[in-house]
Amino acid sequence: MRLRFSIRLQLLVLSLFFFAIPYLGYNYVWELEQYLRTGQEQTMIGTARAVATALHERPALFDSESAYLKDVRPGTDLYAPPIPYPIQLDGELNDWQQVDDLLTHYGANEIVERFTSLQTSDDNKDAASETNSAASEGKGAASEGKGTASTDKTISLSFEHMVGRYDQFLYAMFNVTDDALLWRQANSLSVERGDHLLIGMQTPAGHLARYVVAPYESGWVNAFKLAESGTTNRAVENALSIQGRWQETATGYNIELRFPLSMTSGALAFAIVDVDDPVTRQKRYAIGTANTNNIDELGTVVTPSPEIERILAGLKYADSRVWVIDNHKRVLARAGDIQTASGLNTAKREASENPVWRWVETHWLLPLYYHILTKPPADFVDELEDAYALAGRDIGLALNGQPDSLWRLTPDNKAVVVSAAYPIFIEGAVMGAVVVEQTTNGIRTLRNRALEQLFHVILAVMLLGTLGLLLFASRISNRIRRLRDNTEAIIDANGKIVGKLPIAKEGDEIGDLSRAFSDVLLRLQQYNSYLENMASRLSHELRTPIAVVKSSLDALSQVSAQANTQQDVFVQRAQSGISRLSSILNAMSEATRLEQAIAQEDVTTFNMIDVIKGCVGGYQHAYTDRQFSLSCSQDTAMLKGAPDLIAQMFDKIISNAVDFSQPDDIIDVAVYTKDKRIILTVSNPGPLLPEGMKKQLVQSMVSVRPESEAQSAGSPHLGLGLYIADIIVAFHQGTLTLANRDDKRGVIVSVNFPKI
Repeated sequence: MRLRFSIRLQLLVLSLFFFAIPYLGYNYVWELEQYLRTGQEQTMIGTARAVATALHERPALFDSESAYLKDVRPGTDLYAPPIPYPIQLDGELNDWQQVDDLLTHYGANEIVERFTSLQTSDDNKDAASETNSAASEGKGAASEGKGTASTDKTISLSFEHMVGRYDQFLYAMFNVTDDALLWRQANSLSVERGDHLLIGMQTPAGHLARYVVAPYESGWVNAFKLAESGTTNRAVENALSIQGRWQETATGYNIELRFPLSMTSGALAFAIVDVDDPVTRQKRYAIGTANTNNIDELGTVVTPSPEIERILAGLKYADSRVWVIDNHKRVLARAGDIQTASGLNTAKREASENPVWRWVETHWLLPLYYHILTKPPADFVDELEDAYALAGRDIGLALNGQPDSLWRLTPDNKAVVVSAAYPIFIEGAVMGAVVVEQTTNGIRTLRNRALEQLFHVILAVMLLGTLGLLLFASRISNRIRRLRDNTEAIIDANGKIVGKLPIAKEGDEIGDLSRAFSDVLLRLQQYNSYLENMASRLSHELRTPIAVVKSSLDALSQVSAQANTQQDVFVQRAQSGISRLSSILNAMSEATRLEQAIAQEDVTTFNMIDVIKGCVGGYQHAYTDRQFSLSCSQDTAMLKGAPDLIAQMFDKIISNAVDFSQPDDIIDVAVYTKDKRIILTVSNPGPLLPEGMKKQLVQSMVSVRPESEAQSAGSPHLGLGLYIADIIVAFHQGTLTLANRDDKRGVIVSVNFPKI
């Protein structure tokens, strides 16, 4: 039972190595994902290159943009990003939150014009009165305002400002902080007698156009167009195309405006004029993006190019988000959506037709797998969703003329985004870059599908493999248990073998073990039989000399001392019996003495043929009634061992051949070499060997000599001769075999030794 448990336990432990299969498969899929990501990265660089190729050497796409500006003037050059929907002109500024990252602050450092005197006017006249400002001071004040106004502690005006584009309209917002809002008087025709907004722009014809927004209360407003002369702010007509709302707040007021992009060629400036004194209504200063009175000082408005957007329009179906930026990293056009730009379209998983398998997969397997796997997010935070300026190492390298790619995590760490940037060249100079973005959600989905199928297969292989190993272990343990039970069944409580072990038919190792057990038990059975019979044989052998000694001693005691002749006979008979007893004891201990002597024997190299020739010459004198024939194929056959032991071994074989042959029979002895072996054969005529006893005759105390022959020989035969010969042969690393001759007229003994 312990053996069966051990085998099953070992095979169960071995089955745990199946867990190496999912580990290797998992690593393989991850490595494959890295190759897919590399391929996606190269594909995106190719896409960016293709888009950039469509924009190379097309300066008209950038003529009206700030890409041709050598230096961008922050706060003066305005960026008007696209707005996803039209701004509601209500003065609340709520609609601007989606693009408020471009909000710019203007304060004392942004004074573009100062006013030092007040020009009186008649409010009852049709013409609006104007302040007598120092025209000669206009440009100077504008140029020195930003450098000196910061030291003017009386400046209380500041505002936040930005612009945006929707369709063909430009929107502008102003969040003004003013400690004293002074409205234009309702019955006054002058536009300068209260806080007001100045707008200066370059018309498509290249002229300066100036406008003013000067309301007398909160509400809807329109602009007035000013005279073309820069020395006076006299309103000449209404500009209804510029419209919006002026809304008073607790800290000042808000302004929201809208006007068509067609009014300007891209040069634009805004300035808010502060009037605080309700008596004199004198203008104090103007804070703004630039001086609205000078066309050369107007800022540049950068708006995303409709032409570039038309070029990119078809890319919204390319499963990518594409940006075109100028060389100041500001967005000129955009197409596509990063939420759907997975980078790889994957088909929806097909549901299994088997409802049982579908239920197991849905409720058991997939939840188990996704303890390890991660699903691509259905939604994630896109920090660049409404971005109007980009940054990154890849963009920086692209603007330096070198394509590059970048991997980044979304702020919520849910998605991985890969971007590739490629430069846009015009007349050899980098004028912008194309940026292509995708997520790795498609690759992650494909990876999960592959791992799901891999885990299905691995789970099936592991279950079937473990079950197969358990069944195999059970079969092996059952066979071993059956072999144990059969072995125990044929041995009784006294250790006696009472049956035969069934012969196994299987050709595997356990079958070989069963057959080996059967052979061992058969030999033990024969040996036990010999031991059981040995007592009777020894009893028979010892009974005769003991009887002779006893009878001789009895007769000797009854014979008178004068009968010397008879006493000698009895004494001789007693001595003969004692001699036979001594021979038996000597024969029984000869094998033990020989084994001890072999352990101490010196090993030398000698010519075995010389030993055999010397022995055969002695046999011809010792056994005069037998004839010996010696044949040697060569004169030298070198052997490593003990010559005396070889002679003793040869004596035992010849003695056995003489005992089983008849007078005048020829005993053939041959020595030859074959396959680097020395072969010695001794052939004699006589009775054949019994079937099944050829291997047992070299065992101790095994003899097939008839009892009548043993008695007639006058000396006991215990079957130790060939046993001793086999011991000597084994010492010389040889083998001894017995077989019947081919002519079935005798027996041949073969001994082979390794040749040196």
